[in-house]
Amino acid sequence: MISTKNIVANISDVPREWVFEYYLNLKEKLHGQDIKMLSIFSSKDKVPSMFVYFDVEASIYKFKDFSSGNQGDHITLVMNLFNYPTRWRAVCRIIEDYEDYLSTHKVFEKVEYKQYDKYKVTDFQIRSWNNFDAGYWKNYSISSRLLAQYNIHPLEYFVMSKTEDNLLSEIKFEKSYVYGYFRNDGDLYKIYMPKNLDKKFIKVQNYIQGMDQLEYDKKYLIIVSSLKDLLAFKVLGINNIEAIAPDSENSMIPKNIIEELKTKYNQILVLFDNDEPGMNSMIKYKERYNLNYINLNLEKDLSDSVKKYGVEIIRTELFNLIKNAL
Repeated sequence: MISTKNIVANISDVPREWVFEYYLNLKEKLHGQDIKMLSIFSSKDKVPSMFVYFDVEASIYKFKDFSSGNQGDHITLVMNLFNYPTRWRAVCRIIEDYEDYLSTHKVFEKVEYKQYDKYKVTDFQIRSWNNFDAGYWKNYSISSRLLAQYNIHPLEYFVMSKTEDNLLSEIKFEKSYVYGYFRNDGDLYKIYMPKNLDKKFIKVQNYIQGMDQLEYDKKYLIIVSSLKDLLAFKVLGINNIEAIAPDSENSMIPKNIIEELKTKYNQILVLFDNDEPGMNSMIKYKERYNLNYINLNLEKDLSDSVKKYGVEIIRTELFNLIKNAL
């Protein structure tokens, strides 16, 4: 067999799709569809938490792993897989492995991407609060006043739709314990389903949670992992500090926003979940933005800690952690 070693000039000669298919051992060719799989970074993953998806705006494949917090392009994937310190080392590995592949295979054929429409929330209906809702949020000492302040409303139903091959598909969800997160202008940005273990959140649009409620009249800001944790933090009544939350703790708040917030507060702290993904995300904020972080080493997250230990204990515990971090 004729060797094809050294025919790969640079990383642009290597199809991105091949990188994902080869290193993730995918059983299907990538042609525009999204793939959901068990995390390749965590052997403890029991429910698929890793996604290989086609970024329509960039016209390339990317990945996002909620178990580890790793995300990025094909080069970042290889960096994370082999713990390489630089993108250049990952590039060298990809080129080397692709040359080996070509020595026993035909040139990897790129496919023409098919545009896949994804299900999107197209309709919803707000309902009145009931005793079940009150009982759920009371577990975390979160009041109706606080829910109203942050524009959280229970939903009677919501509809998700997509069009494929000129056919409209719709799915209507009618369940208890479903809540819509809204902006001040009334736009829905997220749906929260705490009793749905398979998928608790449906993202409708990008939004840094709590930004509409900032008054910029406090010395400090804390970034927490979720809106529920933000509400739990507000319940504690710790003075002189405001709070926001990104879409998820795996979604980095953009640099320009962080820099703007730094001009409005004396210091910004980060408090994410008490688990490996949460710690990894806090470290990234430290490395990228030089933000100090604190670890409430009790339950998985702040709201669960409030639920188990009560407001007074968590207020004292967290106040001391914040004081030591400032």
